[in-house]
Amino acid sequence: MSFHITQAKPAMKALSQEPTIDQTAIVVDCEMGMWTEVGPRTSVRETKMDDYSYVVNDSEIIYSDIGKFVNIAAHTRINPGQHPMDRASMHHFQYRSSAYELGDDDPSFFDWRREKRVKLDHDVWIGHGAIVQGGVTIGIGSVVGSGAVVTKDVAPYTIVTGIPATPLRPRFEADIIDALLRIRWWDWSHEMLRDSLNDFRTLPVREFCLKYDTI
Repeated sequence: MSFHITQAKPAMKALSQEPTIDQTAIVVDCEMGMWTEVGPRTSVRETKMDDYSYVVNDSEIIYSDIGKFVNIAAHTRINPGQHPMDRASMHHFQYRSSAYELGDDDPSFFDWRREKRVKLDHDVWIGHGAIVQGGVTIGIGSVVGSGAVVTKDVAPYTIVTGIPATPLRPRFEADIIDALLRIRWWDWSHEMLRDSLNDFRTLPVREFCLKYDTI
């Protein structure tokens, strides 16, 4: 038996003020804000994720600070594992030593990894399959293109692509960026977001700034 589908129905998703974590996800030692979501088969460890941010399926995040309204696509790696290239060997027998019956693990290596935290600022979009290396800061409103490998900090409202990621262009003109940074809509209350929803949907960004920028 087969079925002819003329139009797919969108999946209904109901989030809540409590984090929504898929039953197949792994979340360990994390601080999660309201309206956050972790998708299927995704691992998030020792990370702070602020309000309204989400990561979808099959991604890995560790040692990161994620702002509000951050959009993280599938198959992404945020702060992937590193190896000690300055030592005689790069192999993890040196710091995961107990697994090889070579002695105790080396906590200093993991402390070094924790010091190289990634920061994703508010309203960032990490595209499908992108990688953000340890110690990198992605500025407010920036976009990381699909498949990009980010090794250096990204300025606010900048689109970066490629391997290694390089700036493609700013999202907006400089005066618009300045206005958005003054408006700071990401700090608005849930009620104000609801009241302004139609403006987010319908106003061109310049008109939005003219309405809400006090300067």
